[in-house]
Amino acid sequence: MPNILVLAALSEEADALFPGIGTLDADPIPIRRLTAHGHHLTIATSGLGKVNAALAAGLLGRAADMLLMTGTCGALGAAPGAYWIAEALQHDYGAAHPGAFRRYRAGDWPMGEAGAAHFTAMPDPGLDLPHARIASGDSFVACPDAAADLKSLGATLVDMEVGAVAQAAARFGKPWAAIKAVTDDANDASGGDFQANLIRAARSAAAEIERLVAVL
Repeated sequence: MPNILVLAALSEEADALFPGIGTLDADPIPIRRLTAHGHHLTIATSGLGKVNAALAAGLLGRAADMLLMTGTCGALGAAPGAYWIAEALQHDYGAAHPGAFRRYRAGDWPMGEAGAAHFTAMPDPGLDLPHARIASGDSFVACPDAAADLKSLGATLVDMEVGAVAQAAARFGKPWAAIKAVTDDANDASGGDFQANLIRAARSAAAEIERLVAVL
């Protein structure tokens, strides 16, 4: 029976997935183990940010056949709803040059010619969700100027974790996928919008992850 690790940054995001089912453990990372649709699932609440996400993926991901991520994100012009994350990059990884910040694929040498900076997810099995590129970084984006910079990278969504999970999966040579739902528009209203929409968006993403698990 395949083993799937599902990561969520926040407890609200983790609890929305197959709610009320499974056995709990909390050492050193809060997890819930269950069986669904013929798969062993470990649902882990990593905590916010790339380091927490990578730590959880590193501790738990080697025993998994696949890494998934559920949760919420900000929109960079994208419409409300849930998205299949086809590509993820880390927008704060790269090299600072006079008047410019040059992005590189996280883990690559940040010098010389910069190639593609993103990681590519596993193929979409046919969930019929819109596809998006997400930009991940250790900052909550609530500024139109910052959002415009991320749009220039081809990103239409922003979060703080998926890019790190994608990097960990690539390091392990394991397939990964993420589904994120929008809470806010990465502007000066984002703090309040995130809080107001967190539960709804978490449930939206979790419902799509449940559909994904069913067809894997």
